[in-house]
Amino acid sequence: MSKQHQFDVLIIGSGAAGLMSAIQLSENLSIALISKDKILEGSSYYAQGGISAVLDSEDSFNSHISDTLNTGFDIGNEDSVRFMVEQAPMAISDLEKAGVNFSQERGNYDLTMEGGHSTKRVAHVADKTGQSVQTNLLAQVQQKQNITLFEHYLAVDLLIDGNTCHGAYVFDKKSHQVISFVSHKTILATGGASKSYLYTSNPDTSTGDGIAMAFRAGCEIVNMEFTQFHPTCLFHPHAKSFLISETLRGEGAKLILPNGEEFMHNYDDRLELAPRDTVARAIDHEMKTHGFDCVYLDISFKDSKWISKRFPNITERCSTLGIDICSKPIPVVPAAHYTCGGVNTDLSAQSNIDNLYAIGEVAHTGVHGANRIASNSLLECIVFAKSCAKNINKNSIGNIFPTINAWDASRVEPSKERVVVTHLWHEVRRIMWNFVGIVRSDSRLKLAHYRILQIHKEVNDYYRLYSITDDLIELRNLVQTSKIIVESALSRKESRGLHFNQDYPKQLDKAHNSVIMKS
Repeated sequence: MSKQHQFDVLIIGSGAAGLMSAIQLSENLSIALISKDKILEGSSYYAQGGISAVLDSEDSFNSHISDTLNTGFDIGNEDSVRFMVEQAPMAISDLEKAGVNFSQERGNYDLTMEGGHSTKRVAHVADKTGQSVQTNLLAQVQQKQNITLFEHYLAVDLLIDGNTCHGAYVFDKKSHQVISFVSHKTILATGGASKSYLYTSNPDTSTGDGIAMAFRAGCEIVNMEFTQFHPTCLFHPHAKSFLISETLRGEGAKLILPNGEEFMHNYDDRLELAPRDTVARAIDHEMKTHGFDCVYLDISFKDSKWISKRFPNITERCSTLGIDICSKPIPVVPAAHYTCGGVNTDLSAQSNIDNLYAIGEVAHTGVHGANRIASNSLLECIVFAKSCAKNINKNSIGNIFPTINAWDASRVEPSKERVVVTHLWHEVRRIMWNFVGIVRSDSRLKLAHYRILQIHKEVNDYYRLYSITDDLIELRNLVQTSKIIVESALSRKESRGLHFNQDYPKQLDKAHNSVIMKS
């Protein structure tokens, strides 16, 4: 019989959302926090830019709300946006109490400008905000006796009875055993699905696990066609998808062609500070029109000492690859960066499945709409993690755990054809990049859908026949999430925000969400 754990709350994912929710939950609750890799590995850790919040007397909540909704092409939920924006200053304060020291200038926050914002409102820790948030939140978690950390544990599927979640089956990557984690409340904090694409700024952990598990459990999955492509990922064979933060453009960096010519004035009056969808499409158009492998981002006209101080992480990383950003422009390309859709939730992070919550990039809270404004992602993690914990804390939790059937691996055998998993993994990501990318068409989407349906069946057949591995679990989730993205894209007969379809170039007058559910 397989092993079983029992906890009041199971948190799947150890990014900013998962760690913050663990800290905010009552110390009277037993909490399991599982991470599919090392605790600090994930998108939150690599977030460079910062966290947007109204921290200046010249700024206002209404301005931040307006910028967010406008960037989201009016498909965002205004109530959700207002909730997040009004909670933002307290979120900054909570992080400071946890040990995060935001960069200061003359005793005030060194606020910076980023795309889509009408004023400087992005608080940051140099260019490694996510790293500071993660390390400090983890330190807080490690001090709490009621929280147990599980590293290298990968969730397989949620434990569902009727419309109620009772935890999850979890794969121990070291012992290769599936363990039942039985819980009264379960929080998905698994991040996004940008690893569905061949080129991404995200780490290898971003395989859409939570979205896929939630779909299979019967959750509403909303607006998955809106994949944000970050305009400036470092173009270098050894860069490993290293992100060049939007804050460089916020500080005046210019996008240029290989001949040194600027081009953003041909696309938007806001130039480099236009929202990400506009900038990414502009770069994509220039690369395809001229056959360029990349474009360049130039900040070398700034003082070298200032550059090194303001962007120490980027300066160092580029330097190791032979690029001196103080003297020459940085080669950049767009890459899949953020999943704006996800598991549909309310303001307390509750899904349509009882006792199942979703927070962070895995969730659709309605705050991003058709395009996420810069530096609202970490903010969403912190605000909705707190809201989720508050909801759980106020609800009574019983002492009796349900009886759960142990994982049965008796009817499968080890695979002798693991190359199949590797092959399909690469094929899916290439299909998504080539046919479901920055600019789409119905014909390309239908081709992608046809082949992904085939792969989906192949993977599920393979899953039923052979013992599971971590690669197979992630592939199964990646294919499921990719299928949802394609079907969501096919359902939207317009171009809006991050979804641009050449066959439907205009935006409809009435905004609507796309909803995918298991039939």
